[in-house]
Amino acid sequence: MITSLTAKTEVLIEALPYISRYEGKTFVVKYGGAAMVDAELMETFAQDVTLLKKIGIKVAIVHGGGKEVTGIAAKLGLESRFVNGQRYTDAPMMDVVQMVLAGKTNKDIVGRINRHGGEAVGLCGIDAHVLRVKKFEEGGVDLGLVGEITGVNTVYLDLLLNNGILPVIAPIGVNEASDPHNINADVAASAVAAELRAEKLVFLSDVEGVMAADLLVPSMDQSLAERLMADGVISNGMIPKIRSAFTALKAGVNKVHLIDGRIKHSILIEIFTDLGIGTELVNNAAGAAVRA
Repeated sequence: MITSLTAKTEVLIEALPYISRYEGKTFVVKYGGAAMVDAELMETFAQDVTLLKKIGIKVAIVHGGGKEVTGIAAKLGLESRFVNGQRYTDAPMMDVVQMVLAGKTNKDIVGRINRHGGEAVGLCGIDAHVLRVKKFEEGGVDLGLVGEITGVNTVYLDLLLNNGILPVIAPIGVNEASDPHNINADVAASAVAAELRAEKLVFLSDVEGVMAADLLVPSMDQSLAERLMADGVISNGMIPKIRSAFTALKAGVNKVHLIDGRIKHSILIEIFTDLGIGTELVNNAAGAAVRA
């Protein structure tokens, strides 16, 4: 019993300097993967972000929900098509995206956080034009109603954050004509973090972090990331995540974390312990290395 209590005390003492350091800072969390579908992980995520808020950290969440969109689309007889890993979004699919992400998925997350006292509010980029976009165009690829972010309404988000409200944002934006567009959730989270000049951007996914030769890369700067992408170590859906992360870092975000959302309380472990559990992306090359 005494050993157990001592261990718990040591955890709290280890967390203390981090709590002091981040009080009043802004964290943006991209919420996705297993942490959004496993009942126990959904609860621990809600507990984690509520705890962050209760100790004085301003938290904004940007969530995904692609699996839910695909499932509902199939029930409605709509085929999901992907181009270079991104969902092709025509008008009927955009209706599904808006219905699912800005509707049930968003409100389920908000309700769960609020059951723990997190004082969350759900919104999407349509609300107060939080996410302004133009049509995504890259390499001549047509993705339909997919948006590239041109602006973030930080005045509105700061109003919420500075008054103790936790915004939960569905990745849907609007163009100048107020037409809704689908947005990659990783890209949306990076843009929000960049515009808020967040202390941290945390990506929750279904991998341990960046792996090289079966070893975890604990810290990585852009030069190392480019080498790993060139070697094929970083590939597929991880590439846009990594690129958007370094865009956020260049814009003023202090640090980006890629962590395994399949581990309970992974956010707290990564942020409030000395070793952490995932890969941190940094501007500074010092410390970028591989560990077991």
